[in-house]
Amino acid sequence: MVRTAFADATIIRPAVMFGPDDAFLTIVLKLLRRLPIYPMFGRGLTRLQPAYVGDVAEATARALQGTETHAITYECGGPRVYSYKEFLRAVAHEAGLKPKLIPIPFAAWHALAWFAEMLPSPPVTRNQVELMQVDNVSSPQMPGFGELGISPYSVEEMLQEILWDH
Repeated sequence: MVRTAFADATIIRPAVMFGPDDAFLTIVLKLLRRLPIYPMFGRGLTRLQPAYVGDVAEATARALQGTETHAITYECGGPRVYSYKEFLRAVAHEAGLKPKLIPIPFAAWHALAWFAEMLPSPPVTRNQVELMQVDNVSSPQMPGFGELGISPYSVEEMLQEILWDH
């Protein structure tokens, strides 16, 4: 839709982003700390390539300063692709936690989200469940952080700083 309205637009398409006080990593960390048994979306096979919010901000600034005058799309994913299960284990390890990860079928998540959406502040929504069924990684054929001269931070690098703040 953006290309239809603005043919020469520069588009920044980040993977799932993380950072201090975010709605992704911070929530996962909080739940890992509170729940000795952690319910995973599906079998934990959805692939994620989390991008640090500061790196995405820097990519946006550099893309806007660039001399590109033709339409370009940057896909910005972090330095590592994780399965959801690997991501949870990496976060738990960095936080010194050892939760038991239990796979929950997506059908059960959809039913739970349907009921949860009736609450004033649902803990999970059907949209979130749908998003967790689709890989969230950048395409290696698309320009990204590298073309903008950015070496992105990993979850592990930034997690220690986020843990220190909390």
